[in-house]
Amino acid sequence: MPKRRLMTPGPTQVPEQALLSLARQITHHRTDEFRSLVAEVLDGLKYVFQTENDVVVLASSGTGAMEAAVVNVVPRGGKALVLESGKFAERWRKIGEAFGVEVIRYEVPWGERFEAAEVARLLHLHADVVAVYATLSETSTGVGHDIEAIGRVVAPTKSLLVVDGISSVGAMECRTDTWGIDLLVVGGQKGLMSPPGLAFLAVSPAAWRQIESIDRQAFYFDLVAYRKALAAPDTPYTPAIPLIAALAESLRLFRLEGIDRIWERTRGLARATRAGLSAMGLNLTSAFPADSLTAAYVPDGTDGKRLLDRLEARFGVKLAGGQGPLKGKIFRIAHMGMIDELDILSALAALELVLVELGHPVALGCGVAAASRVLAERADVAHQQKTVCGATGAAFQENVF
Repeated sequence: MPKRRLMTPGPTQVPEQALLSLARQITHHRTDEFRSLVAEVLDGLKYVFQTENDVVVLASSGTGAMEAAVVNVVPRGGKALVLESGKFAERWRKIGEAFGVEVIRYEVPWGERFEAAEVARLLHLHADVVAVYATLSETSTGVGHDIEAIGRVVAPTKSLLVVDGISSVGAMECRTDTWGIDLLVVGGQKGLMSPPGLAFLAVSPAAWRQIESIDRQAFYFDLVAYRKALAAPDTPYTPAIPLIAALAESLRLFRLEGIDRIWERTRGLARATRAGLSAMGLNLTSAFPADSLTAAYVPDGTDGKRLLDRLEARFGVKLAGGQGPLKGKIFRIAHMGMIDELDILSALAALELVLVELGHPVALGCGVAAASRVLAERADVAHQQKTVCGATGAAFQENVF
């Protein structure tokens, strides 16, 4: 059996320290010991999210936090502007419709990017929009949206900016407060390197005012209850105790390496991946790729499912396929969390071999060589930084991951 190499954009690999914490005996959550752990986790999340706002922890998938960000913010019959560009942005619309929200859609073809000017136009046309729902990294297509620019046009309005950062936060740049994000939704199983089962919301003061101004529409996902519990700090209901302990271990690694260095490392892996795929003659799904994952089209005449199955069976390389209209047409490879340079190079080498095996002409080694050149440039820059600043800090991430 080949060694398993998890390269999907969620769930992602989990650090050994976090995995070992899951083997400890369960502790009770209404204790000073556990509240101290919660306080550490909240502080770590604020650091990764780049926010001073409140952060609440939910025992749910990221979709649960998305639902909380709708049901607590927009009353039934209220208006929301949804920026829809893929399977997960589409989820914003479906949640809104399920709770009786009047959804205004700004839809672009899968693989394309939103224009801040069009968001501004729609907000001028619909001045009563309560919130704008956007996505930083559209996981289904690999597109990275310019949330900073969108935040600038939302800021002068009465609307809140709500952002799905589930497949991006912890891997690519996201500055919650600076960009004017009022509610940031994050899942633990992607860039945060935690087992699935935790989700988070960073909530601005403006968002809290809106939340408290409408009738309660939820029970478990009632964010007012979570806000009250933050004073302890605590959770209103039984939390996922082992998952919080595991997350604390992962967040310590973020502190040690530094969030800016992590963003830069992920950016380098993304550039190398894209260079490797392009050298193989494969087409990316978007001209605006996110740094947390890369999506590319399966070559014409190649069975997409067979390609992914063969990669996993022969080499243990697990990539993600397409969804919705892109099912069987694309594959997606992550470069977040624990994924490192050798993971990327080995995945590209495996992809070359399987493509040749399936009858698609590829010059063996071309993708690996192109990616290696990008990584060599990055290593040269890092070496120069060590020379100027000293080796200890610059070398740390190579030792951690």
